[in-house]
Amino acid sequence: MIKPYGSEKLAPLFVHDAKERDALAAEANGLVSITVSSATAANAVMLGGGYFNPLTGYMTLADAQSVAENMRTSDGLFWPTPVLNMTDDVSAIKNERTIALRDPNVDGAPVLAVQEVTAVEEVGEDQLLGITEMVYGATDKNHPGVAAFLSQGRYLVSGPVRTLNFSYFSSDFPDTFRTAVQIRNEIKELGWQKVVGFQTRNPMHRAHEELCRMAQEAAGADGILIHMLLGKLKPGDIPAPVRDASIRKMAQIYFPPNSVLITGYGFDMLYAGPREAVLHAVFRQNAGCTHFIIGRDHAGVGDYYGPFDAQTIFDTSVPDDALQIEIFRADHTAWSKKLNKVVMMRDAPDHDKDDFVLLSGTKVRDMLKRGESLPVEFARPEVAKILMDYYQSLP
Repeated sequence: MIKPYGSEKLAPLFVHDAKERDALAAEANGLVSITVSSATAANAVMLGGGYFNPLTGYMTLADAQSVAENMRTSDGLFWPTPVLNMTDDVSAIKNERTIALRDPNVDGAPVLAVQEVTAVEEVGEDQLLGITEMVYGATDKNHPGVAAFLSQGRYLVSGPVRTLNFSYFSSDFPDTFRTAVQIRNEIKELGWQKVVGFQTRNPMHRAHEELCRMAQEAAGADGILIHMLLGKLKPGDIPAPVRDASIRKMAQIYFPPNSVLITGYGFDMLYAGPREAVLHAVFRQNAGCTHFIIGRDHAGVGDYYGPFDAQTIFDTSVPDDALQIEIFRADHTAWSKKLNKVVMMRDAPDHDKDDFVLLSGTKVRDMLKRGESLPVEFARPEVAKILMDYYQSLP
């Protein structure tokens, strides 16, 4: 199986030993605590699950600036985005060596993790905006990722982390949420050697389904990891339970048994385009994938990134020896009326726009709200029914 990123073995920060975890949880109740942002909580979940391997905790300001500028931590580790504990009030923890991190996304804000505090640093306005510009390519607060990043606070609390639980993800999505450790174990049990990873924050239509098959065939892969984001999204995106149900229905009916793993991970979407595409590749290598699909405008939002910036960053900014995972570069994929099948547009140079079945997200939503069936060339009827039920339930 492919090695994790940055180490010989995966080193998740979740405290697996039950007795040790119970003792640490009891200790945490006596520690000074802060209720962290949703993004900081998601980082603790990802550190705990092994997705951020080989990181050991939250970055310092020097690390954050180095990662933003050079995609390397201050000690030279290649890494695409800062992993931070950002807060707006550090008055209670300035002199503390160990603190408890409380979960903002669970009722009662229970302790999520325990952090050793190595530094508490204030971030200047220019420093914060500089990091934002380099990571997101923008400082415009209309960008949902920028808005979320800039809203977290002006202080960085850095240091190693020990994660005690996986927030709401394990309870709300028991059949879907998996750590990188669990996915590696499932791949091993299936006997897969080559695995294609597919990232999604949306339901999968016919084009996505066929794209997975194309990548599997091109890679000679044994199976596909459909890996959906389960955390926070921008307003208007389809909720995780609806996506989960629609993807499971599609895989159950249209893929052979034991050819697809449907899983999810506990992270809030950054919408950071190229930088997040590289981060997604790190996640999938840590989860055991040998190949990863990077599509058109991967992890993008609005018009902030070029359609293939998330692919070209692997040529311009990712060192050849940094990642072992191979990137499958996908073009926009749609049903060809001429060929009666789904194709990548780059593979159909004799087509024009009218030769494809293309529907905008707005058009799809409007049709579903009105109870109109989507074209079978665009969406499987069983998937469209789940989505229609959701849209028609909205006020």
